[in-house]
Amino acid sequence: MAEQERDDSGGLVRLLPVRATPPSLNDNTGDWERLQRAVERDLGAAAASLVVPWRRAAAVAAAFRENGFAGVAVLNEEPGRLELVDLLPAMPACLPVMALDLGTTHLEAVLLDLVSGRELARATRKNSQLEFGEDILSRIHFATVESGLQRLQQAVLADINALAAQLAAAAACQPATIRALAVAGNTAMGHFLLGFDPYHLCREPYIPQVNDPPPVAAAELGLAIHPAAPVRVLPGVGAYFGGDLLAGIVACDLDLAAEPTMLIDVGTNAEVVVGCRDWLVACAGAAGPALEGGVAKMGLRAGPGVVERVKIAADTGEIACQIIAAADGSVPPAKGICGSGMIDLLAELFKTGMVDIRGKLQAERLGHNLWQTPDGPAVVVVPAGEAADGEPVVVSQLDIDALMRSKAAMYAILGTLMEQVGLPFTELGRIHVAGAFGRHIDPQQAVTIGMIPDLPLAVYQPLGNSSLAGAQRYLREAAVRRRIGEVARKITYIELNVNHDFMIRFSGSRFIPHTDRSLFPSVPYQLPGREASDHDNSNPAPTVNDD
Repeated sequence: MAEQERDDSGGLVRLLPVRATPPSLNDNTGDWERLQRAVERDLGAAAASLVVPWRRAAAVAAAFRENGFAGVAVLNEEPGRLELVDLLPAMPACLPVMALDLGTTHLEAVLLDLVSGRELARATRKNSQLEFGEDILSRIHFATVESGLQRLQQAVLADINALAAQLAAAAACQPATIRALAVAGNTAMGHFLLGFDPYHLCREPYIPQVNDPPPVAAAELGLAIHPAAPVRVLPGVGAYFGGDLLAGIVACDLDLAAEPTMLIDVGTNAEVVVGCRDWLVACAGAAGPALEGGVAKMGLRAGPGVVERVKIAADTGEIACQIIAAADGSVPPAKGICGSGMIDLLAELFKTGMVDIRGKLQAERLGHNLWQTPDGPAVVVVPAGEAADGEPVVVSQLDIDALMRSKAAMYAILGTLMEQVGLPFTELGRIHVAGAFGRHIDPQQAVTIGMIPDLPLAVYQPLGNSSLAGAQRYLREAAVRRRIGEVARKITYIELNVNHDFMIRFSGSRFIPHTDRSLFPSVPYQLPGREASDHDNSNPAPTVNDD
């Protein structure tokens, strides 16, 4: 085992050329034992951890004889041991392995070549479990009905098989050649995949059936990749802190940072970690849905035809939008707006006086941008003549109210976490912002509405899909696999549901940018067209009823 720990670059699957003296009348060693001895000889000290799974012994022994008692041994790294699972006739040019971000609404996967380290293909797919519930809580309840858990498991296994086939086709190989699968997802999704009962995840004291799932082979789950491929579901810390966040920590090397650093991952929830190589503290809260298209009527995830940037001319009130292009570079008509577009819109509405500090639309200032709905006023972001299917992209007051709650929750989460560790935001040298939110967000606009701290913009670093990036590193690097376990053991998780300070911060954050204006010195308050009363600092903490 000590030898394995020193091999910090080792892949989860390893290739070892072997050759043995053919049998003779003077050497009656069995085929299997002959191969095992050859592998042990070449492994050196690591051979002490070598085991041979019975399910693979006959096929491997036969392949060894057919290849003239030589070939390339395929070794899977398991916790505390190496498993000899296959014998190839020659060193392959490519060794495909699959990393998967197992999301609640979408799955994203990458096919890697462990020989060269290259990315071979990438694909995404909607989570078929949406049929059984839009959110995790609904699916946990569905799992309690007869055959519910089995149906959830079969849905996600079918999705993984479909992704494997898609990736293999793009890489001009067969799904059966995929030699390993690393999965990063939240705790509930891991339970659904492996068939563990999620019942207690949403019931006090919120204890998972498993935090660190045991090893499993693809054949045992019915996955259509190589039957001996190891399937590794990355460990979590608890019901609300899964392997996806641990993957994100190692993806950006937060656990190795010399100075305090933060990771923000916004998906169904907002998950936040702050720390360095000496300590790590994390929390999670419901600040995500309005930012990933889950609340606004015309809200969509970032993709072609979706508004991602918004600017409003201060003098004319004209709204200009940037729409995400298709893969071929063409820009389709707008069909909706994503989280970054919503943030831009709210910031621009505030800067032009079209919403007040409570986020309430000011109909008299909207002019030709005003759209009346049965639920109240709305703002036209893209007119019907420029939108898909002739339906204008509009954002209603209800949509803005949802965004205001999300932005307040985000800032309250960040503030509560920093308060718990006893540090001001200014002590953070870097804030990694993961996911589509990180790729598309304009930090200055998010600061303007009071969603994230008012820090130099260079502090904010987009990270992409940190869950998927961490799963890829898990496949490639022995050091990362070891660090995952170390992070899980040393991290401290703060439960916000019972945190009184969080609720106080949430109330104060439900204004633009905040009731305490000293927290946002870069945000101007004397903006064009805004009444002086909007900027009166005599009452730093106004009180209004909840929406």
